[in-house]
Amino acid sequence: MNTPETYVDDLLEGLCEFLPTLRRDADVPRAIYRQHSANQSKVGIASGGGSGHLPLFVGYVGEGLLDSCAVGNIFEGPTEEACTAAIRRADSGQGVLCLLGNYGGDRMNFAMACDELEGEIETRTVLVRDDIASAAPENRELRRGVAGMVLVYKVAGASATAGGNLEEVAAAAQHAELRTRTIGAAFGGLELPGSQQSAIDISAGDIEMGMGIHGEPGLWQQKLPDAAGLAHEMVGRLLAETPDDGGNEVALLINGLGATPLEDLLVLYRSVKRELDTHSISVPIRFVGPFVTSLDMSGVSISLMWLDPSLKSALSAPASSVFGGQQL
Repeated sequence: MNTPETYVDDLLEGLCEFLPTLRRDADVPRAIYRQHSANQSKVGIASGGGSGHLPLFVGYVGEGLLDSCAVGNIFEGPTEEACTAAIRRADSGQGVLCLLGNYGGDRMNFAMACDELEGEIETRTVLVRDDIASAAPENRELRRGVAGMVLVYKVAGASATAGGNLEEVAAAAQHAELRTRTIGAAFGGLELPGSQQSAIDISAGDIEMGMGIHGEPGLWQQKLPDAAGLAHEMVGRLLAETPDDGGNEVALLINGLGATPLEDLLVLYRSVKRELDTHSISVPIRFVGPFVTSLDMSGVSISLMWLDPSLKSALSAPASSVFGGQQL
């Protein structure tokens, strides 16, 4: 880095120089947006959140995904000003869906931005709450949004690109969110810019099941099992929350949290696929890579989205993001 104080703005400047299709708002440079064609009119999709999670959030500003993103400091929500600018930049006359992870600062500042723009831009908000380790099923409204957000982005983006109106795009995102579950596990790492020590306390050789992407406490900490044991534990917890009408087809996302090699993710994919096979669950759509990170955290997460024809079609639609480990 150059300095901890300039870290976020330096990375955003680098991002926009690297991807000429992205722009920083001239007045609010923490609002990033993509250039639309002059005759394009569709529902816009805006998101936002703290830095430190690339590709989430800003890395998914692209064709068939997000139209804009409000960016905060490391692990901090974006300002109301950035949220307002992001919504304005996403709007092309058909309204804007604010598609957010369930974090207090993100919710609050986007809500205030929507209030400020009332009468100017029609908005709807959908919160993603896929992290099953962050609250019990009966307290689902308290759950955080993690790697499953990427799948919901893609479903919402496909609906907007296909010409859905604001209510339809919001309904598609909500439907996808309700059928998505994620659980993560951390092994160590997570050094904040400017710090000389880890922000989390995990003993060497241990794992913390359910740790959040900001280092929030998980469910338990114990010795790291082998890949098959880890897959058995994580998949079992996800399948325990199968939707009532879930069916036997899922989209699977194996995610690295920042410092986990792709080789390790593929070893885990092998074990996860075998676990799903034992439950007669097929995986027609799958992703492996660093989709939602936590700086240099060593760890993984597994996301399942139970598919129906609409979700299967949406997840197969074209989309363009240079980040995400593979083509979305």
